[in-house]
Amino acid sequence: MNIRCSFFFAAPLSLLAFFFLILLILHGHFFQFVTTFSAASTTGFSVPTDRLRTKFFGENHPHFAVGATGVIHQKNTAERTATRRVRKVEEELAGARASIRKAAAAASDEDIERSNCTFATTVGNGDGGFDDGGDHYIPAGDVYRNSRLFYRSYLEMEKMLKIYVYEDGELPITHDGPCKDIYSIEGRFIQELEHGVRGGKFRTQDPNLAHVYFFPFSVTWMVKYLYTPLSYNLTPLKQFVSDYVRVVSTKYPFWNRTLGADHFMLACHDWAPHASKGNPSLYHNSIRVLCNANTSEGFKPRKDVSLPEIHLYGGEVSPKLLSPPKDNTPRSYLAFFAGGEHGPIRPILLHHWKNLNNNNDDDLIRVYEYLPKGMDYYSFLLNSKFCLCPSGHEVASPRIVESIYAECVPVIISEGYVLPFSDVLRWEAFSVQMDVSDIPRLKDVLSAIPEERYWKLKEGVRAVRRHFTLNQPAKRYDAFHMILHSIWLRRLNIELN
Repeated sequence: MNIRCSFFFAAPLSLLAFFFLILLILHGHFFQFVTTFSAASTTGFSVPTDRLRTKFFGENHPHFAVGATGVIHQKNTAERTATRRVRKVEEELAGARASIRKAAAAASDEDIERSNCTFATTVGNGDGGFDDGGDHYIPAGDVYRNSRLFYRSYLEMEKMLKIYVYEDGELPITHDGPCKDIYSIEGRFIQELEHGVRGGKFRTQDPNLAHVYFFPFSVTWMVKYLYTPLSYNLTPLKQFVSDYVRVVSTKYPFWNRTLGADHFMLACHDWAPHASKGNPSLYHNSIRVLCNANTSEGFKPRKDVSLPEIHLYGGEVSPKLLSPPKDNTPRSYLAFFAGGEHGPIRPILLHHWKNLNNNNDDDLIRVYEYLPKGMDYYSFLLNSKFCLCPSGHEVASPRIVESIYAECVPVIISEGYVLPFSDVLRWEAFSVQMDVSDIPRLKDVLSAIPEERYWKLKEGVRAVRRHFTLNQPAKRYDAFHMILHSIWLRRLNIELN
């Protein structure tokens, strides 16, 4: 009788235990049970926990990732947390867009503002935040597309923008760049963002709080350390970019979230667009901040940023350009250029105007391939009304910024070039843009500009100088901050028109 009773109860109990085990597995508690049991045991598992994970759920099961210690990380919880953080970032951006749109709705008096306020103003800033020598700069005037919207957008950027700089990579190609040559802006930007006092205000150590993510590599240093001279083989550059993106996309979740749409690179070297092809998503999706902003070579103004080319000899602006002549100082030459004969445009300019300055009729136009011995380049800039800035091998030219420093009106002769900060600045208010076909008529075109118009252009040049100046430390509205603002606009996906 006892035997029969034991058998009678044993069978249902065994069946119940079996179903209970199945229920545990189906509801995902089996590993918790095993882990708890293992914690109380001195022997541990007989097989590695990663193999247990693979055996029961497969390598990429969405709900579990069992670590070497047996601790369970539920990915759905992590994903919910990540989703909340992403939502918070997007809510911040939405708030910035709303603020800018509100400013746009109140900007109906923009034309009146332009006519009544020719120059920007400064007012005292006592809030202890961003400042410029104790003054708060307020942009205004014809040099801006819409100064009110720019001002509001800039303030939102200062208040909100956070950048995560990937720490991966080693010197010298990452976390460093040139600071004393034609591509100086590469190194100066990296140094300011990673080590500068003001740049640090935009940097976050928590990638979950970032609005954009920065790849801190230097294409110029890639060319110096990876490229074989005269080989014209750019594969090593592309491979470095490909490897870097692969590392961060494997190590962090942020790239895969948007396929790089909220990531950016910055480079001034002519070959930067080619290097960016190392990863198709970087080339097509990411924000590429480039000096070589040529639409015929894949530059997309709606997502990419045009970077000014600033040549710092020895790391500094020439002292001669720090204090341009006063307005009442006459400028002897109508136009000036000196530069090598390369690219498709310069040969045309040199063909029509080189060596003509010995002719009294053309003494107002000074065009040289190389300056004769004893002549000073900066003296010509400071003594000319217009400075010719034709593209060379690539569209960008450091002469544009040099002209602005010298308060010499830039004459931009280029094709397919997206000018720096053109989201905000009205280049027609401080420069002359000339078609290549007009080069033979250069003197006639410039001579036909009324004197009143010339002085207006020169005022504009003086007004925008701060936006093209690299300061150490950075100052509000300078080149560093204007670059950040251009990136900020791409992240907002908004235009200031």
